[in-house]
Amino acid sequence: MPAVDLVLAAAVAFLAGAVNSVAGGGSLILFPTLIALGLPPVTANVTNSVAQWPGYLGGVAGFRREYAGQRGRLLRFGLVALLGGAAGSVLLLTTPSEAFAVVVPVLVLLASLLLAVQPLLTRRLPDDERSRRDPLWVYAALFAATVYGGYFGGALGVILVGVLGIALQRLALANALKSALSAVTATVALVVFGLFGDVRWDVVAVAAPACLAGGFLGARLATRIPARPLRWLIVAFGVAVSLYLFAEVSTADA
Repeated sequence: MPAVDLVLAAAVAFLAGAVNSVAGGGSLILFPTLIALGLPPVTANVTNSVAQWPGYLGGVAGFRREYAGQRGRLLRFGLVALLGGAAGSVLLLTTPSEAFAVVVPVLVLLASLLLAVQPLLTRRLPDDERSRRDPLWVYAALFAATVYGGYFGGALGVILVGVLGIALQRLALANALKSALSAVTATVALVVFGLFGDVRWDVVAVAAPACLAGGFLGARLATRIPARPLRWLIVAFGVAVSLYLFAEVSTADA
C-alpha cells in the first residue's frame, strides 16, 4: 500500500480508537476507509479487527478506575465474550455474510433505543430488583453480541453499552465494561484471523499504534462526560450507525 494511504489509515485508526472508547462503532470508520483504499471486503474486515485490538487495550487502561470491585463480573462476562468472539470469528471465515448483514443494522438500532429508554425502565424497578445479581438474559445477550463482534465488530460497543445499560445502574461502568469485553472479543479475533485470515500486516503496523493512542485518550475523555450527555451521544451515534448499515444493505440489494 502506498505511504500516503498508510498515513491516512493511521489517522482514521486513531479516530476509530477514540470513538470505540467514547461510544463504540469505530470499526464503521476504519472498515469503509480500508475498502476505499482498495482492500477486498473480507481482507478489510480481518485487517480492521486486528488493527483495532490495541485500541481496546488502551480503552481498558483509560477506564481502570471504573473496574474497582468488578473482578467477578469481569471474569464472568469475559468468559462469555471469549466464547462468543471465538464463535463469531470462525463464522466469518467459514460462512457467507449476506443474511447476517441484514440483521446487523436491526441489532444496532434496537440496542440504541434500549439505551435511550434505560432511565425510564430502571426507575420502574423496585429496589430489590435493582440489587439482585446479573440476570441470565444478560449472559445470553452478551454472547449474541460478542458472536457478532467476532464476525464483524462494527458498532459492537454500541450493542454492548445498550445491553449493559439496561442491566446495570451506572452508565460509566457499562461503558467501561464495554471496553473490556470488546478487548476480549478482539483478542480472540486477533488469534483466529492472525492464523487463518488474509491480514494486511503493513496496514496493521501503522494503524494498531494509532488505535492504541486513540483508545486511551478516548477513554479518558469518556470518564469526564456526565452520564446524560454521554447516554445521548451514544444513542445518537448508534442510530446514525444503524442508518448507515441499512443504507449499505439497500445498496447491496440494488
